[in-house]
Formats: sequence, C-alpha cells, structure tokens
Amino acid sequence: MDFITINSSNKTEEFALKQVAKQATSSLMYRLGKTLILASVCVEREPVSEDFLPLVVQFLEKSYAAGKIPGGFVKREGRAQDFEILTSRLIDRTLRPLFPKDYRYPTQITLMVLSHDIENDLQVSALNAASAALFLAHIAPLKSVSACRIARVDNEFIINPSTSLLNQSSLDLFVSGTKESLNMIEMRSLGQKLNALEEPLMLEALELAQKSLKETCTLYEEAFTPYQNELLFKEGEGIALNERLLDLLTNQYFDEIIKGIESSALSERENVFNEIAKKISEAHSEFSLEEIELSLEKVKKTEIRRMIIQDKIRPDKRALEEVRPISIESSLLPMAHSSILFTRGQTQSLVVGVLGTDNDAQTHESLEHKTPIKERFMFHYNFPPFCVGEASSIGATSRRELGHGNLAKRALETSIKNKDQVIRLVSEILESNGSSSMASVCAGSLALYASGVEIHDLVAGVAMGMVSEGQDHAILSDISGLEDAEGDMDFKIAGNVEGITAMQMDTKMSGIRLEVLYQALLQAKRARKHILKIMHEAKEKIVINFSHLPTTEIFNVAPDKIIEIIGQGGRVIKEIVEKFEVKIDLNKPSGEVKIMGNKERVLKTKEFILNYLHSLDQELEQYAIDEVLEAQVKRIVDFGAFLSLPKGGEGLLRKQNMDRCQVILKEGDSIRCRVISFNKGKIALDLA
Repeated sequence: MDFITINSSNKTEEFALKQVAKQATSSLMYRLGKTLILASVCVEREPVSEDFLPLVVQFLEKSYAAGKIPGGFVKREGRAQDFEILTSRLIDRTLRPLFPKDYRYPTQITLMVLSHDIENDLQVSALNAASAALFLAHIAPLKSVSACRIARVDNEFIINPSTSLLNQSSLDLFVSGTKESLNMIEMRSLGQKLNALEEPLMLEALELAQKSLKETCTLYEEAFTPYQNELLFKEGEGIALNERLLDLLTNQYFDEIIKGIESSALSERENVFNEIAKKISEAHSEFSLEEIELSLEKVKKTEIRRMIIQDKIRPDKRALEEVRPISIESSLLPMAHSSILFTRGQTQSLVVGVLGTDNDAQTHESLEHKTPIKERFMFHYNFPPFCVGEASSIGATSRRELGHGNLAKRALETSIKNKDQVIRLVSEILESNGSSSMASVCAGSLALYASGVEIHDLVAGVAMGMVSEGQDHAILSDISGLEDAEGDMDFKIAGNVEGITAMQMDTKMSGIRLEVLYQALLQAKRARKHILKIMHEAKEKIVINFSHLPTTEIFNVAPDKIIEIIGQGGRVIKEIVEKFEVKIDLNKPSGEVKIMGNKERVLKTKEFILNYLHSLDQELEQYAIDEVLEAQVKRIVDFGAFLSLPKGGEGLLRKQNMDRCQVILKEGDSIRCRVISFNKGKIALDLA
C-alpha cells in the first residue's frame, strides 16, 4: 500500500493506493479531511465495434457516510438521486474529451462516498479522485485533470471555499481542466439578488481557476506517474479510412453531401446521408457499409468545418454571429397559470408555469445537508423523441433531461424576488435543432413573469459553438444541432444585459484557451442583448390573468385550534379542501393557516374556517363544569367514547372512567354524564 499527499489550492488531499478494490484496473481511496471516496476504474479488454466512446461514470452516495439511515419506507439506497446523477455527468463531461477519438474499450469509473464532512466539496473531491484513478489506470495516454470551485464573497474571489463560505457567496463557479487549458465549466449566480457577473470579472475568475488547476495537475502528474499501469491503448489503433473511398465521395457525391449538410432537420439530413451510403454500397461492393459511413462522416465534417473557418458561412447560410429568427407566443394553455411558446429557428420550447404551496415543494435528502431540504423552485425539462422526428417510446427522465433542467433552473432562480414561493416550470421541447436548453431559459423567464411572479429582470440564454483548425478558430452564436455535433465546443451562457447568471461549457477537445473563452463570452453578450430585446417586446404584450392565478391568504388562530381544523383523522380539513378546491398548509406551533387557490375560493375558505371555529367556541360556552347531561354515544375509539351532547358539540368520555364504573357502551346508547373540564377546545366527561 502506498500513500500520496498533495497540498494545493487551499486543501490537503491524501490518496491511498493498492489498499482496497484491488481487482479493478485501478483503484484508490481519496481523503480530504473526514471525506473519503473510493474511486475505481474497470476496463474490458475487448473493444466494441460501435463508433462511440463506451465510458460510464457512476457517483454514488451512501447514507452511512454522514451517519444517517435512508429516509422513506425502504431503508436502503435506491435509485440515484438528482445530485448523484448531476455529479456523474459533471465528471463524465470532464473526462470524456481526454480520450483518443478511436478508443473503444468499455470503461466504467465508479465513485463511492464512504464518509463525508459537510464542509468539504463533494464534486471537486469526486472529480479529483476519478482523475487520479484514471491516470493510474493508464488505459490511454491521457492528461491529468483536476477541478476547483471559485466563490465570491465581499467582492473577493475564493478558491475551493468551505460549504459555509459558499453559502455566503454571490458566485458558484466549478471549473475543471488540464494544466494547459479548461475543458468543463459550470457556473451559477447565488443570493437574494440577481448577482449577474460581468464578463471581465468572469475572465478574472477563470484565470484564477486556471492557475489553480495548473498547480494541482502538475503535482498530480509528478506524484502519480511512477505508479501508472502499463499502457493499454495507443492512438491510431482505430479503423483506417480508405483513401480511394474518400476520393470517390469528394469527386462523385460531393453535391449530394452538400445537400445533406444544408438540410435543416435532423431526420431529413439522416435520410439524405443514408441514401448516399446505400447508393455507394450498391455500386461499389468492395467497400463495407461501415467503411462508407465512416468515410461519409469524415467528408461531411471536413466540409462543414472548412465552410465555417474559410468561408465564414454556416451550413444554414447564417453569418457567424447571426441568431435564428425568434417568435414568442403566450397564454396558449387556458388552465395553466402561465404558458410561453418560444421558437428560435427549428428549436421550440413550450414552458408551462404552475404556482403551489409549501406542501408542493420537492423534498430531498443528501449528504450535503444535515436535514432534508425543500426545493421551492423546480424546473423540469422534457425531450420527447418526436421533437427530432424519431419514432420511439417516451421513458423515464434521462440524465440529459435532468441536466438541462438543472441548467435552466440555475439560470433563473436568482431572478425570482420571493424565494419562498413554490414554483414549477416545465419545458416541453416540441422541436429541437440545437440550443433547446437555452430556449427553455428564455421561455422560462417569460413564464415566471406571466405567472405573476416578481422577477429582478428577464434572463435569456444562448448556446455558443466553436470550430478550430490549427491556429484558426471561429466562434458561432446560437448553434444548431449539426454545428453542435460537428463543432469543438458547446458553451451555454444565460444572463441579463449586465452579466451572466449561469453557464455551462463542454468541449470535444482536450481543452479551450482562456482568450477563446473570453471571445465567446463577449460574442454571447451581443447575442443575449438581441434576444432580450425581442423578449422585452413580447413581455409588454403579456396579459397576466390575475383572476386565474392562485392567491395566498395567511392568518393566525390559537395554536390549540389547529387540531380542530384538522379534525379526527384529518376529516375536517379533507372536507374543506374538497368543498372549496383549495390547498391548505397548517403550522401547529404558531397557529398559522395558509390557504392557496382561486381568490374567491380562498376568501370563502377563510370565512368558513373562522365561522367553524367560532361555532365550536359557542358550543363550549353552552356548558358549565359539573353540569349533568343526557348524551348519546357517537363512536367508540381505543381510548374511550365520543358522545353527542344535547345542546350541540361532542365530548370525550375516557376509557379509564368507563372501566372504573364497569360500563360497556355501544354506539347509539344514551348515558348520563357530567362535564369535568374544558381542555384545548374539548369537553371532558365523566359518568354521572
């Protein structure tokens, strides 16, 4: 067993090698303070034939890591929670660009959180553990990567803040990369205000992150290189393209390839290229279908990149900074609290807004919080197959859908003034040709306004792309699906006119230089201003239907009256909710009653509750201590019997009083009883 200690960027990391999980290709135990993560890499020795990178990353939290037993009926960890899925995606998106393009060995990276101190950053720790385990596995000539988080407290940037410091920050910036460049970014603004970060400050934060990553990656490579496994895969072992086939495609089928490139819809484009492949296969049997498809993809990609770099024109004939035409419609769904249809080119998002009560908030358990937390602002993103012309069934929420919804939520949540409101936005992607998550942000911001939610400002999103060849590169605004697939970068940026509220950057290269990122940030700002202008024009035309929007009425009663509103087994409150079609939240300790629903129904519900409580008080006032009554048994319970009283109301005859007098009662019996006390609005009885 070997121990390695790394001191960098405000933290001391310990790596125990060859201690556990020794049958994996590589494994290590990562430690930061009281946080321990087991990282393992397993690689199959037989490559797959399909043309994709077979990489799977799984980040798993164990409840025992924080001294907890899982909540819920089943006391065992079940399906992955949102945070686990999002962290798995975070690590995957960082590591995937490092692999050679022709790497085909099934590879699984597993990260198990075995112990966790709430003050440590789990995502940074997990990525660093995964990076170290992958570097040690030496399955390909991969560079070392690391991660850091940047916060901003009192206008000062802080590297790798504690959880306590991050809670005080106006910025949450997660960056990963090599010692030369950045290859993954996630950012969101924090706080009660919008806190949009201006581009020069963002560059300053990224420069600080790059400096931190360079230091850490250098230390990793120096420390871990002596312990690496024997190299498994060398670049160039993939399928070699047939030069004669490439010439054939370029000379005889080039016009058809251009037609396919210029096809705007994914399904149409696939049909064109499938037809070309079929034609060549029938005319030239010496070429396999796999060879044809790979060569066709190569020619297509080369031509798209040439058009953009040399001709400064895009496949759909747009200029590099040109945003596709935008149209916005509102109030399409009469029963929803708000609905916005945002269309940008061939990408279309229908965002529907619904307001709820405290009981509608989503409860989450995680290692990052000592107690379950309530998610009051929810953004759910759905990507049905018909939006790209596919004929397949709609299944469970995918990792991608969860990630896109989370990005849109992060972009919008600081724009909401009242953070106590419970809001659910749902984005239904009806058409997709790139940038659907950013269309969701635009539609979502307008849907908040249309729901009557007070916002600091409108927020718009745009996806930026990049194509590079050698020293030349071109930045693209509002990328299409084809440009996303064939380009080198997908950089989603959301914010208002002043700055950025959220962003996410992925790359297919080993990294992006800071000067290129800054150019993309400035170009995105110009695109964002253009989109926001159209959104503000649409906002002026939105008519908020306040009569349909739910209203909230809050009032207080005596805390001991809450039980009366609930009733035996919840009978009373169920009847009220069903009768008036409202939602009611009750706070027993404070006596607070919160009613939400249609304004007229809310007011009627409040009036009903107050009258109901008043009638109970009047019933009590009709009786006196030691008064003897003739009562009728209404119902028998384990602890006694409830009796209907002659002047209205009911009282409780406890079981011990019945046992003392050896009385056996059944429902409907009449009995003489005596009032002995009034307790929290209840009449206590004894046998007379």
